[in-house]
Amino acid sequence: MKYFYSLVLILLVNHFSFSQTLVSATPESQGMSTQRLQRIDKVVNEYVDKSYTAGAVVLVVRNGKIVYHKGLGYDDISIKKPMPKDIIFRIASQSKAITSVAVMMLYEEGKFLLDDPISKYIPSFKNPTVLDKFNEKDSTYTTIPAKREITVRDLLTHTSGISYAGIGTKEAVAIYAKNKIPSGIGTPDNTLADAINRLGKMPLVHQPGEKWTYGLNTDVLGYFVEVISGKSFDAFLHERVFKPIGMNDTYFYLPESKFNRLASLNTEDKDKKVIKVTGNQGNYPTKKGTYFSGGAGLVSTATDYAMFLQMLLNGGKYNGQQLLSPVTVNMMIHNQIGDLSLGNKKFGLGFGLTTTAEAARITPSEGTFDWGGYYGTTYWVDPKEGIIGLIMTQKVPNSYGDLGEKFKVLVYQAVTKLN
Repeated sequence: MKYFYSLVLILLVNHFSFSQTLVSATPESQGMSTQRLQRIDKVVNEYVDKSYTAGAVVLVVRNGKIVYHKGLGYDDISIKKPMPKDIIFRIASQSKAITSVAVMMLYEEGKFLLDDPISKYIPSFKNPTVLDKFNEKDSTYTTIPAKREITVRDLLTHTSGISYAGIGTKEAVAIYAKNKIPSGIGTPDNTLADAINRLGKMPLVHQPGEKWTYGLNTDVLGYFVEVISGKSFDAFLHERVFKPIGMNDTYFYLPESKFNRLASLNTEDKDKKVIKVTGNQGNYPTKKGTYFSGGAGLVSTATDYAMFLQMLLNGGKYNGQQLLSPVTVNMMIHNQIGDLSLGNKKFGLGFGLTTTAEAARITPSEGTFDWGGYYGTTYWVDPKEGIIGLIMTQKVPNSYGDLGEKFKVLVYQAVTKLN
């Protein structure tokens, strides 16, 4: 394990030497096949032709070079409007990686320690309780004291016991709804301070550190950044992350000049065929909102997000700016949850991780870090092979979500030379 930890750090440093900023290159120059990459077109277009999806933007980077970047299918399927490469997607939970980087930037400034209790900075989380008994009829409940306080590390690793509004455990969904705890998506008319301070008084679904539970942890971290930095979370990200990297199309709430670039949102009919969502659902990025959800609130393009991921692969540096030390990046992309169960995967500080067991079953290498978003966006970064993969769609629900896994296969089958 110590050897593997050191190897990934070396790979991060080596990838920095390839390219500080993303530029295009032929696949062949980076050990990949143009002809084989075209299989991506065929598979995505098959999904479009079968009405499984409206379309997708797909981007592949190897060794700091963009070797494949296309818009396939349609943005607006109702009028057959082609999918542009620079369209802006609702990236939902892909916001979590960006928030985690913001937190670790402040960590590097000595503002806090990862095992500090969050109540040191957000007092409403003092003396946490854990759900004991729950009455489904009226959502009343009893609690027991937590064995310890929630730490910053617990929030980064989703081991705090905080669940999700809307998609969490049935008990948490009911309790959060009764107490008006937002899900983080489509919540413009609220503030982080108000919502997170109310969340701090809610019971946990398990003892801190004893299980992995996907929840509003990263929204708490967004407010934590506000408290530590003294800036709104929106302002912090734009000044410290987006502007240095050059992520000019990444926002919580879009400027009016970019409304026309927001991707159409799709759903399914009774036959599970893709149809465009009608009405205002999904229009939240066009509001003048005040709730900056670190867990699910951002919109971005494939190019912007690829630059962010390349920054991590570069060991925290991009566009001549060192956002994080490679040592910190290395810590973020290594297992932080010990033996806690997450299938064959593990979890770092904001990322899902491909383990030895997982790598034996799928194409990405051990040490690959990844995640995705509720609306149908997926990314992964393979430090060993220097590969970044992004596929972005906008469809909920999605009965054909296997396209993301097929995309991974299609990228790796195009590799002709291993790093």
